[in-house]
Amino acid sequence: MISGVITKGINGIPKIPGDKSISHRSIIIPSISNGFCEINNILKSEDVMHTLNAFKAMGVNIEDNGKKLIIQGKGLNSLNESKIDIYLGNSGTSARLLTGLLSSQNFKSVLTGDKSLSSRPMQRITDPLSKMNAKIFTTKGSLPLTIERSNLKPAEIDLKIPSAQIKSGLLLAALNTEGETNITENKITRDHTEIMLQSFGANIEIKKIDKKKIIKVIGKKELVSNNIDVPNDLSSSAFFIVAALINSNSNITLKNINNNPTRNGIILALKKMGAKIKLINNRTNNNENICDIEVINSNLHGCELGPEFADLMIDEYPILAVAASFADSPSIFRGLKELRVKESDRLKLILLNLQNCGVNCKSENDDLYIYPSKNYQIKNNIIRTDFDHRIAMAFCIMGTKIGPLNIEDSNSINTSFPTFKKELNNLGGRIF
Repeated sequence: MISGVITKGINGIPKIPGDKSISHRSIIIPSISNGFCEINNILKSEDVMHTLNAFKAMGVNIEDNGKKLIIQGKGLNSLNESKIDIYLGNSGTSARLLTGLLSSQNFKSVLTGDKSLSSRPMQRITDPLSKMNAKIFTTKGSLPLTIERSNLKPAEIDLKIPSAQIKSGLLLAALNTEGETNITENKITRDHTEIMLQSFGANIEIKKIDKKKIIKVIGKKELVSNNIDVPNDLSSSAFFIVAALINSNSNITLKNINNNPTRNGIILALKKMGAKIKLINNRTNNNENICDIEVINSNLHGCELGPEFADLMIDEYPILAVAASFADSPSIFRGLKELRVKESDRLKLILLNLQNCGVNCKSENDDLYIYPSKNYQIKNNIIRTDFDHRIAMAFCIMGTKIGPLNIEDSNSINTSFPTFKKELNNLGGRIF
């Protein structure tokens, strides 16, 4: 894929896909509930389809009538053993959430993934699950992994790594475990799983003490299905938001965007940089905060973000780094250790690709320093992505300012935003 410079700005109302995190959970939780669930606006990306196919393989009846998914839930403990290994592609969310859920089922499961997913750490979820008596065997700490049948026991778990995937995997395990499990979060992470479980009637109680959150789950209470309207994805919106901010004569409006306070770090960061962003029509749906977003091109300023921002927006740092490259002063983004264990070593790729685009930047102790310039001279227009969708999309946006840039493995974008190229070009982009 080639991304070229645009001249007339980014303008219009893009169609943003459904939220990826909520879409995964909109398959998982209804599948283990009782009753029928109708799901509107689910993201039909490769990652989410791997989750859907996993549950079909375990006997869940899922119908797609083109406009919505209809899931007939089987209850907490009624999934069937898959006749084949469960392949999850590049989806870390699928892998970690299903590891937790399947550790409580009465059968053996084998989870596999592509080369990228098979290099990502899984002991961060298998270790705390072992405290609940789960029997899980990894391949040198990664996929493929085997989950043996076991009788889970409730536990007190203090999460050392701030991760919604780890927390969610443990919550799904606790649902089908007799007794009371308590999970303590020491740092904020996205809370879509708790929100949906509450709406499905789980016996779950949440307490916040200072900066900690304690989640109590009393297992074996059957869930009751509710219909779900998936809001549009803020993480996917971020690429168009930055495209409009850095390109002159730009004005876009994004509709029905999820504005969950555990996810909105990118909005807070960009506003701190002077972005002209307005949130309007604030409302709630399925207990999630929803809004529309108006964006006008802006003169951005550099800023310093502490590690607490990484808890709110770890997926958005690639596109934020692009925005910072066109600010009028330097930026420092601190505490980006988790970027190294995403779909790729994102910190490494941000640095490599920015430097190839002529940006003066460096990393020290997991902190990222960006020193913007008014005139960039491309040193190498080949953008290495290591099949990471967010790196690919971020540097497509970079190309709208300084291109042409040749984005390698751009089909990785299908894991989260299959219509990205079409929507960007509809707004005035030049992606070929």
